[in-house]
Amino acid sequence: MRTHRIGWLAAVAVVLAALAACSSDDGDSDAAEEDGARTEGAATEVALPESWEGYTSESYADDAHWLCKPGIADDVCEDTDLDATVVEADGSTEVVEHEVAEDPPVDCFYVYPTTSYDEGPNSDWEPGEAEEISTVRNQAARLTASCRVFAPIYRQATLSAIGGGFREDTREVAYGDVLDAFKEYVVNLSDGRGFVLIGHSQGAGMLSRLIAEEIDDEPLLRDRLVAAYILGSSVQVPEGEVVGGDFENVPLCEEEDQTGCVVSFASYRATQPPAEGALFGRDGDGTVAACVNPAALGGGRAELQPYLPVEQPEGALLGGVTGTPPFADPARNAEVTTDWVTFPGLLEGECVRRDGYTYLELTVNGDPDDPRTDDIGGDLNEQWGMHLVDVNVVMGDIVDLIASQAAAYTG
Repeated sequence: MRTHRIGWLAAVAVVLAALAACSSDDGDSDAAEEDGARTEGAATEVALPESWEGYTSESYADDAHWLCKPGIADDVCEDTDLDATVVEADGSTEVVEHEVAEDPPVDCFYVYPTTSYDEGPNSDWEPGEAEEISTVRNQAARLTASCRVFAPIYRQATLSAIGGGFREDTREVAYGDVLDAFKEYVVNLSDGRGFVLIGHSQGAGMLSRLIAEEIDDEPLLRDRLVAAYILGSSVQVPEGEVVGGDFENVPLCEEEDQTGCVVSFASYRATQPPAEGALFGRDGDGTVAACVNPAALGGGRAELQPYLPVEQPEGALLGGVTGTPPFADPARNAEVTTDWVTFPGLLEGECVRRDGYTYLELTVNGDPDDPRTDDIGGDLNEQWGMHLVDVNVVMGDIVDLIASQAAAYTG
């Protein structure tokens, strides 16, 4: 109902003001069954940190605690219809089918952002349709074109906890789950494969801490890191450098075939740059916030490949609180029958540094004279920028870049 949405948006504007802390701290068939099964004996076959050998998770040995994991029933990533309609500037359309890779060479371990409306400080194990499930569909499911996707449910700090000022033990519960799931993945599920880490906002903060504490100084894990995507957060590096700051050994990505590196950015509109007190992309004391554009690793402006939902479930945050209409004329929207749309040439992105912020500047090339939509949603206010669609606006670029990095990693 419309009244419910207005009240809900007002509440979001209050509780989300503290979310930045979660994104930047602490670093903030038989074949199908075999593919997703626990790998007995992996601890003796795969080189592991000594303290990880023989590890078994009580929580993540249970398939019910995974949203995406190859071979499980009701895998959100593989059971989602991701076919998309390409809407050109002249109004012509084409449906592009999403293809799940049959034998991708690497895995993706994904941690979702703050999305839970559960009442306690930490979420429960039951994912909500408009919360964890829709978020995974927006940010992780399309990765199945390039990698096997593992997405654990974790007891994250909820929107209510963050809005009211959460305690440190709230964060520790969340991080404990992420670490537990990652160790279960590495020891019992990965078969020694290379992995991509990808997370947004609170999920990015969890992975930043994971890299800093478990991977950065551990060659046995660092050598298996294909890439890390720390999105909607702030990875700090010394000015003019690509390594140092938050991570001592894991650098920023500079080339498409580079592995063991980090892609990180926060996005703002070109027409609404970060205002004083903006939450993301803030430079540190002697460091700058990393900005790596997945569409142009070497810098400069580049056309982006967005994938945006046409409609969103009531109460959804990530991907935008409403869907993106394909056309400026509502009468034409019925022509699009897929759940997803993409708009060639509509969005461009460039990493810029201005007034103490380093961020991905988004330019929307809307043209009132052509029939398709002239804008996209995703902003809440000037402090948040385009945080809600950080991942959606470059989803196609991320999929392509992971494919390039995977090919380089496997040789």
